[in-house]
Amino acid sequence: MGWPDPSPIASRGIDPPGAAWINRRMCGRFAITLPDDAMVNLFDAAPANDLPPVPRFNICPTQPVAAVVSHDGLRRYGPMRWGFLPRWYKTPTDGPLLFNARAETIAQKPAFSDAARRRRCLIPATGFYEWTKEGDDRLPWFITRSDGAPMVFAGVWQAWNGPEGSRVASAAIVTTAAVGGMKDLHDRVPVILEPEDWPLWLGEAGHGAARLMAPMKDGDLSFKRVSTKVNSNRSEGPELIEPIEVD
Repeated sequence: MGWPDPSPIASRGIDPPGAAWINRRMCGRFAITLPDDAMVNLFDAAPANDLPPVPRFNICPTQPVAAVVSHDGLRRYGPMRWGFLPRWYKTPTDGPLLFNARAETIAQKPAFSDAARRRRCLIPATGFYEWTKEGDDRLPWFITRSDGAPMVFAGVWQAWNGPEGSRVASAAIVTTAAVGGMKDLHDRVPVILEPEDWPLWLGEAGHGAARLMAPMKDGDLSFKRVSTKVNSNRSEGPELIEPIEVD
């Protein structure tokens, strides 16, 4: 299986459609600061030649992300458009921007059902963002694993045939209900997989991946207030994930 080019829309650095409401949905922004060789070693995967640049501190839907897939016993690490494109879309903006897939309904939704059975992927991250409101102010938080390990999101993917013979690999992050303290930030969280669960999610270890679509235990995620600079989807840089003092 080759790696299609990321969507042309994803590579131009333009504001994604619906940018004004993206942050109210889960998971709508994340960061990946870990080098490609570390990720390749972590997943024991063969890398593509056109991986998205790292580090990146403010990844938004429609932009390219790196993902792991497994085919014929070989794991590959390559680029995908973050924003799942069902086969019936004529253009990337032909319908809703599908950057998340709800665990509770993924098997029934026409856009995701086939991918949930046959095309699952892993999407690494350092952490993701969520927002709370204080009056009219939107206050960002950066969420990481409490143990400091990389996050690995459960994802589903789809190869989409675009205009003029172009072919795009696109992905959505699977989300589930939040538990414990995370519910104070949002009622949804990404499904975060442990290393021992990667083979099952990738389809390497038989059936039963549905049981993996559960939240991490309360206390397994840590969150910290960060600068409102990240509210702009054009912002970038390590200062976006630095903690700030709160009253």
